[in-house]
Parts: sequence; structure tokens; C-alpha cells
Amino acid sequence: MAASAVRVLLEGCGRLCSGGITGRTVGGLSGVILTVLRRRTPEIGSLQQCTSFHSSAARRGLEEFFDAPDNWGEKSIKSGDSWTVNQLRGKSSEDLHKLWYVLLKEKNMLLTLEQESKRQRVAMPSSDRLDKVTKSMENLDRVVTERETALRLLQTGQEKARPGEWRKDCFGETTWHRFKEWPIPWYINKRHRRSQFFALPYVEHYNRLKLEKELRAIARKKNASKKKQLDLEKRFPHIAKKS
Repeated sequence: MAASAVRVLLEGCGRLCSGGITGRTVGGLSGVILTVLRRRTPEIGSLQQCTSFHSSAARRGLEEFFDAPDNWGEKSIKSGDSWTVNQLRGKSSEDLHKLWYVLLKEKNMLLTLEQESKRQRVAMPSSDRLDKVTKSMENLDRVVTERETALRLLQTGQEKARPGEWRKDCFGETTWHRFKEWPIPWYINKRHRRSQFFALPYVEHYNRLKLEKELRAIARKKNASKKKQLDLEKRFPHIAKKS
């Protein structure tokens, strides 16, 4: 075999370096090598055939950032719908990993096409493809986050990746406070144990005013939408009857 030929060649070189072959010049060494090569010629040929095989990924040029040549000059390009959350939930984590890079590659191509269309001051063909890819990536990220949260709940019982708690600041706002590491544990830190997290009494009046302001904004928005709908019904009564 090819491996045995290499092994014999290395053993001969090792004996030469250790003094096992004396009185030989460099020409003698070349004679030994040629003798080994003549004996193992078929095996060396198979070794060359093996070395020509490789399993590395194919390398492509900058044309991967552009659309297929068949779509060049087309005003409308057919494309499928975006991936929904229910469809992605049925796939394995390995398939989601592969799909993420496929969508990322497609998004880079569409962004390049969008920039080139702006440069040439022409309309981008089927610009809705970019929205579909972006929506698919958002849904995929949501599914992966759901799986990570479920696994974390199963292993540690924590919903958030970084533990914390809901606290009220000095203005009465309820916010999520994320814990962080301290050089002193909380049960030894006397200063932390003395601290209390609460809002002062005088901010309750302003919190009620803020809530009232938010409710009025919501009511104002609903009234404006209702008024607009009535106005459209008056202007187009035939459409209102059909609906």
C-alpha cells in the first residue's frame, strides 16, 4: 500500500540520520530512494490518486451576492411565502441552523440587489422578497428562543437567560432588574440587605396622572378611527352597503 511505501522511505532516512547507513553520500541516499520508488511504483501512483481527492467546501466568487442570471432584467420574479412559526416548529434544530444560513445568504443577495437598483435609479424587481426573508428570519429566531427558554425552564427553572426580578424605581415605574455578580454575596453584604426597593408616596399622584393620560390617548385613537369610518361610509355609501 501507499502507506507502507512511505513508511519504508522514512525508515531508510531514519537509519541514515542515526548512522545505520555509513559511507554513503547524498548520491547514495538518492539511490536508496530511487530503489524504494521503483519497488513501490504502483503504490506511489495510488498515493497520488488519493492525494488529489479533497472534501473541502466549494469556493465561489462575488457572483453569489447577485441574483441568478435568469432573473436579470425581469420586472417580476415569482417567490414563495415566508416561513411561518408553525412550519418552523416542526423542524429539527439542525434544519433550523441550515435554514438560517440559507435565509442569511438570500438576504445579503437581496440587499445587494436593492443597493444596485438605487444606484441605477430603477425599481427593484419583486421587492417583497426582502420582507418575506426578514419575516422568516424573525420567526426562526422566535422558534429558537422558545426552545432555549423551554430547555432552560426544564434544567434550571428560570425563564430568563439572566435571572432577575420586577422592581419599582423611585418614580414608581415597574421595570425588570437583571441580577449581576458582586464581589460580596448578597446574604453577607449588609448594605444590600438594608436597601429597600419601593417608590416614595408622593409619586402615586403622578402615576395616576400618567395612567389617565395613556387611557385618554387610547380613547382618542379609537374615536378618530370610528369617525374616519363614518366619514368614509357617508362619502361612499354603495361600498358601505356591500360590506
